[in-house]
Amino acid sequence: MAAQCLLLLACVLVLAAAGHSIHIQTLNIFKKSPSNTLASALKKTSWPKDCSEVSAGSPSGIYIIQPTGLHPIVVYCEMNVTDGGWTVIQRNWQSTEITWAESWSTYKYGFGNLHTKYWLGTEYIHQISKQKVYQVRFVIWDAANNIRFADYNLFSLEDESHGYQQRLGTYWGTAEDAMDSDDPRNVHNNMKFSSKDRDQDTYRGNCASHSGGGWWYSVCYSVRLNVRGGITWGSLCNGNCKASAILIKPALYH
Repeated sequence: MAAQCLLLLACVLVLAAAGHSIHIQTLNIFKKSPSNTLASALKKTSWPKDCSEVSAGSPSGIYIIQPTGLHPIVVYCEMNVTDGGWTVIQRNWQSTEITWAESWSTYKYGFGNLHTKYWLGTEYIHQISKQKVYQVRFVIWDAANNIRFADYNLFSLEDESHGYQQRLGTYWGTAEDAMDSDDPRNVHNNMKFSSKDRDQDTYRGNCASHSGGGWWYSVCYSVRLNVRGGITWGSLCNGNCKASAILIKPALYH
């Protein structure tokens, strides 16, 4: 039976390598049935804790990781940018078919297609980020399809009981510092995550309900990446960004 389970896992990896659509929910069965045989077989295998532990020289693509204390999950690893090892936690296109107007529980465990547009899951992002000291890179394709980035040398998410509050470090990059601001109406640093059914912003209404998707809102945003159309990054592209991605990896210096 264990051999059959490992064969099933091998099929998942072959499909991923062949470019087929493998959805994030593929391994959620481990969370729901941790005692099943496939989960037991996987527990006997040593998986990288994040994409930084994937072997150097490996291609970008879909990998299985197992953050400390969590079941194995499927992620997309970006191995070709700035020495590689980036775990991609979000990707969106202006022309996406995903509505992004999802519930708290859907954002918690993730949705979408790892090959195209998706949200990894706030719980999984938290579990990864608590392992080490992490940095984050926000990649923005502006209205002219130029690639810009905003790096923050520290990144973490608090647990669900603290609202998945986001904490960012010092900015550096070619896009403006749109995630942090002295204006409390536009700040996203130190904000809790909000969804259409869980309002944790500082606005009198629900930013997630009328702004299109879950995010670390204040009153309401200068950055809006989890949205169908209308991708925004400060004054760089106000609703007409072409695409976005969010990548994390262990910080080099801390």
